[in-house]
Amino acid sequence: MENLAIPQKSKFSSTFALLVIPICLAVAILIYVFIFGAPSNFQENGSAKPGNYLAIVHEGGAIVPVLMSFFLMVITFSVERFITIRQAYGSGSLDNFVRKIKSYLSSNDVNSAISVCEEQKGSLGNVTLAVLKKYKSVAADKTMSKDQKQVALQKELEEATSLELPILEKNLTILATLASVATLVGLLGTVMGMIKAFAALASSGTPNAEALATGISEALINTALGIASSAFAIIFYNLFTSQIDTLTYSIDEVGFSINQNFAANNKDKESAVLA
Repeated sequence: MENLAIPQKSKFSSTFALLVIPICLAVAILIYVFIFGAPSNFQENGSAKPGNYLAIVHEGGAIVPVLMSFFLMVITFSVERFITIRQAYGSGSLDNFVRKIKSYLSSNDVNSAISVCEEQKGSLGNVTLAVLKKYKSVAADKTMSKDQKQVALQKELEEATSLELPILEKNLTILATLASVATLVGLLGTVMGMIKAFAALASSGTPNAEALATGISEALINTALGIASSAFAIIFYNLFTSQIDTLTYSIDEVGFSINQNFAANNKDKESAVLA
């Protein structure tokens, strides 16, 4: 039943991503049209009211809702990853969990270690629980050699880890992509704004100050939105990657301890047989 939960979580993450992207784009367009573009933000001649920042952002042009959707995606996926990784850490401190497992293994109390895993839950608890159950199974198997038992334990550790880690890394590629794409789209908006600004300069012998200001405003607004979206995406991506690395290190540490304890116990048994 535990293994069935893994694909379900992965399927939910994929469905979540497919839903979030169009929803964020739709919400961004609605905000752009009905909030930033509300008639109360503009003067009768259609220009932005002095000091009205909503109208100023609206003047950024058609690229603005796209960049706003990127920003909403970054926030949404960051919240989703935060919840997922927080659940993966389990109910207690990773350091305390690792210390307890090591302590019980050193006294060869596998059952207590299993109980700690069931209390901890999360990815680390699930992986450790699977390996400890395999530990009990191979320890009671008289037909396998010591090397075969250690290979079986290592294989169980790798399989359990391979089921848990992809769930943690899901959607991180979207954050990484947004970090790059937001900057490029912001740059596109900047270039389009500057084209309008220079077109206003070249349109007549006397430059249109309003058209020039609109072009420059569009360029700067798109630049700001692109940089903001990219900056948040990079920060959250690095934060989540660091948390996953910490979890992976804890899994490796526990796995090494279990293998080391199993090897030591079997060595003692072999020495007793030889004596």
